[in-house]
Amino acid sequence: MAAEPSPAAERTADGVRRMFDRVAPRYDLANTVFSLGQDRAWRRAAARAAGLDGGRSAVDVACGTGALTRELAAAAPGARVLGVDFSWEMVRRAAGAEPGPEPGPAVAYLVGDALRLPLQDASVDVVTIAFGLRNLPEPGRGLLEFRRVLRPGGRLVVCEFSQPVVPVLRGVYRRYLTRLMPVAARRLTSDPEAYQYLARSIGAWPDQAGLAAWLQQAGFTRVAWRDLTGGIVALHRATAGP
Repeated sequence: MAAEPSPAAERTADGVRRMFDRVAPRYDLANTVFSLGQDRAWRRAAARAAGLDGGRSAVDVACGTGALTRELAAAAPGARVLGVDFSWEMVRRAAGAEPGPEPGPAVAYLVGDALRLPLQDASVDVVTIAFGLRNLPEPGRGLLEFRRVLRPGGRLVVCEFSQPVVPVLRGVYRRYLTRLMPVAARRLTSDPEAYQYLARSIGAWPDQAGLAAWLQQAGFTRVAWRDLTGGIVALHRATAGP
C-alpha cells in the first residue's frame, strides 16, 4: 500500500505551520515533560544511527528548535549540517540556541518546505527527520524528496513515534495519549489543542513494519528499524540506491 496522506492533511499547510509557530516558545520543555525525559536519548540515538563523519554533509528535516541538528554536528566535528523547518519561529529559536559541545562552525538553519527542499539532486550524505514525518501532509512525497537529495548510498534516518511492542505497554500508552497528555497540555502549554492534534497523529501513524514498507516503496534499500522505549519510538534506517 502506498503511503497515505498523514493526519496533518486534516489541516492546511499554513494551519500546521501556525500551530508550530505558536508552540515554539515551550516546545522543548513540553517534549521533555511529555516524553518523561526520553526525548534527548531518542535524538542521540538518531544521531548515532546517522553515522555522519567529518567532511560529509547532512540535512535535518523538520528540525524544530534544532535539538537533533546540534546532536549531529556534535557527533561529527567538521561535518556540514543544515537544519530545515517550515516554522519561522522554530528556526529562529534553533539559530539562537546554545550550540552544544564543539559542533564546529558548519551548522546552518533555514526556513524551508520538506516536500520541496532547497537542495540539489544527490547533494547530501545523510538525511534525518525526528518526529516530523507524520506531520507532513504527504509523507510518501516527503520520502521521495529525501531520496532525491541523497547521494547514491546515502543514509536516511527516521525517528518517529510508533506502536509499542509489549501488549501491556500498548494499553498504558494509548490511555496516556488520549487522557493524560491532553490534561498535561492544558496546564503546560498555551495551545493545548495543538497537542491533542499531535496525539491524534501519533495514534493514526503506521507501525514499524508499515513505515518500513513506505521506505521501500520510495526506493530505499537496506531498510531496518530498532525499537526505542519498548516501541513507543522506532528508529528506521535506509539507504538511497542499491
